[in-house]
Amino acid sequence: MKPEETVDFHIRWAWAKISRYYNAAASPFGGSMSIGYVLLNVDKEGTPSTKLGPKMGMESRSLTRILNNLEEEGLIIRIQDEEDKRKMNVFLTEKGKLMREESKKIVLDFNQLMTDTLGKKELNQFLQTMEKLNKHIDHQLVELQSEKN
Repeated sequence: MKPEETVDFHIRWAWAKISRYYNAAASPFGGSMSIGYVLLNVDKEGTPSTKLGPKMGMESRSLTRILNNLEEEGLIIRIQDEEDKRKMNVFLTEKGKLMREESKKIVLDFNQLMTDTLGKKELNQFLQTMEKLNKHIDHQLVELQSEKN
């Protein structure tokens, strides 16, 4: 079997190019795709750090590293929850809010590029297909996990 005959080849290939696109677009602002992704997922009223990983589909180890870097760069601050001292809430700093806006522009520009390239109908079909694919994969993962137990 040739790699280009598999579904995952095309998804990985496209994702690698999208990642390079975002990194190239964000680098003039000192950003990257992973930085922008986190900044875009922090709610304005703060987000518990334990909710960020699942919200973004990331492992907690990877997220911890990114959050540490973002904190060192002054883009976020982590504040202990007043009611539950075990929780840490992530907030954007003013610098983080500015970087978030730049990230948002880059994502919107990319979405417009895809709309211009594919057209609204084809793009919507693609998004529906990806949603269906993700739901099916989630179902398969649950089945695989239950077989383990």
